Amino acid sequence: MGEAKIRAGDIVGKGIVSEETGRKFGVVTNVDFVTESGELMNIVVDQPTKHLTDLNLKSDEKGRFLIPFSAVKSVGDFVIISESELI
Repeated sequence: MGEAKIRAGDIVGKGIVSEETGRKFGVVTNVDFVTESGELMNIVVDQPTKHLTDLNLKSDEKGRFLIPFSAVKSVGDFVIISESELI
């Protein structure tokens, strides 16, 4: 059985949770990707928690935090990220 494909629009509105600690980081508001290749670059965070603001991540032109898509481990009811890959 192959991996199920997930569209970027399917993760918008989902909560973001740490794989290691279970801490909540906010909600996915958008996904940045490279138009030519379709490569996913970052998830854009809305409603960031204090845990996320303490990590000093990059932000976009609107001041929203960006989590590199490489830190995403799984997508289900929540977007699970590896906190160790953010540091």
